Amino acid sequence: MFGLGIQELLIILVIALVIFGAGRLPEIGRDLGKAIKGFKRAVTENDEIDVTPKQDEIENKKKGE
Repeated sequence: MFGLGIQELLIILVIALVIFGAGRLPEIGRDLGKAIKGFKRAVTENDEIDVTPKQDEIENKKKGE
């Protein structure tokens, strides 16, 4: 995992605990998870937008004219 051992991960965890506090760490983890999930969804999502009018939109437009 990124070339980090157990000791390095523990040091990072202790520093995060000191900076943010124990009550805030679950919230930060949850927000980070949501951000990663959103990023993955954006990467795999199809970027094409369908701009062709649907059949019912065409019929409604004809009725309105």
